[in-house]
Amino acid sequence: MNKYFPSVLLCLFISGCENREAPVYQRLKKKGFNILAVVQNLTVQEKHLQDSRDSSSYALGADLGENLKKQYVELDYDAFLTGLKFGYDKDDDPLLTNEERKDAFQKLQASIRSKQQEGFADNLQAAETFLVENKTNNPDVQETPTRLQYRVIREGTGQSPTTMDQVRVHYEGRLLDGTIFDSSYEKDEPAVFRLNRVIKGWTEGLQLMKEGAEFEFFIHPNLGFGQRGNQDVPPNSAVVFKVELLKVFEKNIK
Repeated sequence: MNKYFPSVLLCLFISGCENREAPVYQRLKKKGFNILAVVQNLTVQEKHLQDSRDSSSYALGADLGENLKKQYVELDYDAFLTGLKFGYDKDDDPLLTNEERKDAFQKLQASIRSKQQEGFADNLQAAETFLVENKTNNPDVQETPTRLQYRVIREGTGQSPTTMDQVRVHYEGRLLDGTIFDSSYEKDEPAVFRLNRVIKGWTEGLQLMKEGAEFEFFIHPNLGFGQRGNQDVPPNSAVVFKVELLKVFEKNIK
């Protein structure tokens, strides 16, 4: 994940950073790379994790792969694995000079920025479209002046929280494609937090609830995770939360 590899993108050689007919690529071809053989070998390795070194190596690779995928990096496995082996073992001649590596990094960063901007814009448009259609097609969905949308699943009878109160809740957060990115149900334990320390959609939305209520919130990115997103929510994404308000604490609890 991102937190484990904050600078990994500065250490990659990828296809797409240079013309495939450039001298660098010709050098790779002369090495006789065979991507199918590499992938087949990796598949075998995955099935035989026999010790802690195998497991930690696989875990590092899995986290790295997820991180690169999220950052729109297109990999050439042969070139990547060859570069990784060279960087780790230093037992062969480099295929890139330092200047060529620097140039590849710069092109990579430019490509990532461009794809990220396209993705951010697409996510925001998808959020806008979803919320308009959600309000239009579902008469039980209500909307506040801030554009927070919500649906009452079950009314409560207890007290409502204020921004300074702590609450105990069960919740499930989903992306628009249905992917669950966070859930107290999966952890089998309700969450406790102060209402002014969460995303704006929660701060506003939970004040509409009473103890015992269950609501579903449809949250615009401006009221959610914004342009930055987080490790599980892409930037500018609308999110859907189902929330049960179990308890309101007027004072902080430990």
